[in-house]
Amino acid sequence: MDKTYGSPREAVADIEDGASLAVGGFGLSGNPMELIRALHDKGVSGLSVVSNNCGVDGWGLGILLGDKRIAKMTSSYVGENREFARQFLSGELEVELTPQGTLAEKLRAGGCGIAAFYTLAGVGTQVADGGLPQKYNTDGSVAKASAPKETREINGTTYVLEESITTDFGLVHALKGDTHGNLVFDRSARNFNPLAAMAGRVTIAQVEELVQPGELDPDSIHLPGVYVQRVVAVGKDIEKPIEKRTVRPRQEA
Repeated sequence: MDKTYGSPREAVADIEDGASLAVGGFGLSGNPMELIRALHDKGVSGLSVVSNNCGVDGWGLGILLGDKRIAKMTSSYVGENREFARQFLSGELEVELTPQGTLAEKLRAGGCGIAAFYTLAGVGTQVADGGLPQKYNTDGSVAKASAPKETREINGTTYVLEESITTDFGLVHALKGDTHGNLVFDRSARNFNPLAAMAGRVTIAQVEELVQPGELDPDSIHLPGVYVQRVVAVGKDIEKPIEKRTVRPRQEA
């Protein structure tokens, strides 16, 4: 039952070229940065990555993207990353844009063994009708477009069928975890991390604090260890950048 690994490098050692990954994080919150760095150092390429976004230039998944290690991104938000836009528009990167709620449910459904589900999101748009550019040629023409999806009318309302997502590996960040893989996430880091963990056939969790079984209050556990195969402690002093710092004048006491 002890799922701990000595280092991020050891935990990602069997991730090879062409692997598919579900990666937690929302903006810069909750990124499994130490696992991403270890994967970058390993030199793997041709990755198919499912994540809400692709980090920013030089941070998060952006460090893999910057060295052209990612072949395909499945995301709901692709802004604030100039290199992402450049690679997509120049035909170097395949991108499957998915509504955010749909992406979350595709990951959750995959982890629950649900093959597909019907949703309202995307009905009447290229998400359902097809034709959404996924990859460009170098001359700017569309090399690959999304295919039409099945729709069905239920009780007078039209829904689109979305297939679930499972990946070879899941990479996630948690505040606390025990050696059995039970995880606790901190505030907004509890975003796509539990879902990415569920979707990965082999899920690797980096945790700020590693504890022994029984030390976590069962009611505080956000993700049970059945979804996690590997745990590595990275400490509490890891860097946590703020994506956009906004401040207001301090009110006088």
